[in-house]
Amino acid sequence: MGTVDNSTLLWVPLSTESPYEERAEWVIAMNTVLHFSANGAVYETRAYTPADITQLIQNQRLQCLTSADRQFDFWFAPTSRRCQRRVNRTATELLLATTTFTARTVPLLRGSIVLASHDADGDLDGLSWLQLDLLTRLNHTVTDRDRRILNRRIARDERRMRREAVAGTRQAPSPSKAASGPKAETASRGAGFAASTR
Repeated sequence: MGTVDNSTLLWVPLSTESPYEERAEWVIAMNTVLHFSANGAVYETRAYTPADITQLIQNQRLQCLTSADRQFDFWFAPTSRRCQRRVNRTATELLLATTTFTARTVPLLRGSIVLASHDADGDLDGLSWLQLDLLTRLNHTVTDRDRRILNRRIARDERRMRREAVAGTRQAPSPSKAASGPKAETASRGAGFAASTR
């Protein structure tokens, strides 16, 4: 090893202050979240507040399940609209992979699901690249046996929903009876009102 000539070195004073003026809009972190849509597609998007998650899921009554290591939050609506009642298989498998649930006990997540994280204060936070890589690795831990059990549960759930839909259409009143009922009540209320004013 040779000696270093101090005359060629440039000494720069260390400073903790930035020479650049920082603006408030630059401070906002890019909160990357995963949006599992009801049709099965997964999108990487941004969410900064719970209101953004509400907009993605399109429901006001949000609930959250947290992974076993408390790193990942699964946001969902407990009662989704009829068109979003299908089980979200991808999100359910990821919930299975990140929690201590088994394929028999994991809740079947329905409709749109948002996967995010939270900071030390419990506020919404985005997913880091490390967390996204971890999710990819964890998703590969779901076994074929787990998938077969989930497939049977989902098929059983879909049959139950079809039976309920058929039973619901059978019990619904016919349009002619439903239309005549309220008119009769309105007429009797009107007659009662007219009788009481005299």
